[in-house]
Amino acid sequence: MAGPAFRAAAVRVRVPATSANLGPGFDALGLALGLYDDVVVRVADSGLHIDIAGEGSETLPRDEKHLLVRSLRTAFDLLGGQPRGLEIVCANRIPHGRGLGSSSAAICAGIVAARAVTIGGEARLDDAALLDLATEIEGHPDNVAACLLGGFTLSWLERGAARAIRMEPADSVVPVVFVPGKPVLTETARGLLPRSVPHVDAAANAGRAALLVEALTRRPELLLPATEDRLHQEYRAPAMPESAALVERLRGDGVPAVISGAGPTVMALADAGTADKVEALAGEDWAANRLDLDLQGACVLPLAP
Repeated sequence: MAGPAFRAAAVRVRVPATSANLGPGFDALGLALGLYDDVVVRVADSGLHIDIAGEGSETLPRDEKHLLVRSLRTAFDLLGGQPRGLEIVCANRIPHGRGLGSSSAAICAGIVAARAVTIGGEARLDDAALLDLATEIEGHPDNVAACLLGGFTLSWLERGAARAIRMEPADSVVPVVFVPGKPVLTETARGLLPRSVPHVDAAANAGRAALLVEALTRRPELLLPATEDRLHQEYRAPAMPESAALVERLRGDGVPAVISGAGPTVMALADAGTADKVEALAGEDWAANRLDLDLQGACVLPLAP
């Protein structure tokens, strides 16, 4: 394959926040949310220059260690070669280390931007390859599938390759996220999971995950039982006791609430009639945000004038 040619113009990519697991759908189910990071990438004559505004602007590296840059580089290798230089501008709105898919957003933004700035990029790296690459970088497909495809996704690995299907979430579902001030590392949360779980708990989760597909797409009135989990949230509670307590309190009030991803953000699945009330339930220690569902996933947008 001949080396790639690159567009002279910059490309702008928008990627949504995501919530994975959704209670029982551990490492399989994901939901795209209407909270976005924007990235502008331009091929330059030489060097690497990164501007970052918003979330992570004071802590993220501005060199090859940045996850976005590493994802760009990995995608460019698959596309046939590296550009001479890169100029990158990031406008970050997704909180970091809170279980809202910030790392998946960076990965997806990088690989989508690399494909978009490469002439003939879609022929060299199709959508299935994008998902596979994002999964390889992230380690599991639940967040990246929702980020790339939008909507409500079910993902899995088959013979080492990532697969996903996209479903349309019910229009009436209104996600409300409660974001705490302090992060929890995904590695910390995963480290609390046991190597095995009781068979009865695994069976219960399988049934609830199947029910969640029906509840989130067609019968939202079933979301409370459908979001019940026995596989991971209880084990992770010691790392995020305030989050676990909030989930328990919301569910006790009849609100379908879960730990978002690896936490510590809590997500409630409300509707238009209850979202304002639910948003007010957490108290002052939480940043409550009523979000739209994202139905588009990662996309290339026109540059702002």
